[in-house]
Amino acid sequence: MINDAAKAHLHDHLRWVREALVWKLDGLSEYDVRRPLTSTGTNLLGLVKHNAIWDSRYFGEVFDRPFPEQLPRWDDLSALGTDLWATEHESRTDVVDLYRRMWSHSDATIEALDLDAVGHVPWSQAEVPLFNVMVHCLSDTTRHAGHADILREGLDGAVGVDPDSPPGYGRDEAFWEARRATIERVAVTADRMRSI
Repeated sequence: MINDAAKAHLHDHLRWVREALVWKLDGLSEYDVRRPLTSTGTNLLGLVKHNAIWDSRYFGEVFDRPFPEQLPRWDDLSALGTDLWATEHESRTDVVDLYRRMWSHSDATIEALDLDAVGHVPWSQAEVPLFNVMVHCLSDTTRHAGHADILREGLDGAVGVDPDSPPGYGRDEAFWEARRATIERVAVTADRMRSI
């Protein structure tokens, strides 16, 4: 009974955070979803593509339930890192649709297997139960959704987890300016106190 409840709980959270990640693309230009926003090239569409490819591996290959579409293999050194950005030939719709098709595939794997069903992770030679894979993928997706939160806020100030999130979490610009000023003052003061 606890296994069913735990599986449903993890699965619900995984579905929720996937939607939150994809929502971060809404309303942005093709340039803004693709452009490198960090020194390592992190970008919003690349985060979605990365999750699509790796979740297809974890919920597909690991449990001998391969994703039915051709994707770069984990051991293809020529494709290393290409999961983190979309080419000019891959539209936003292509990437998001791939991610959604992968959701269906991974959801079918999750629904078909018990939490203690064991899979083989070929890139680490580890034998792992579905529970571990679900926790790993939930953690990884949540981590990347957090990256997307920060990138999106930096682009246009949009915050929240879905279209119903109020702009600025319901606070006006004056509130956020005062908050930033307070935090800046504290940071400067703390730095001076600890630099002595």
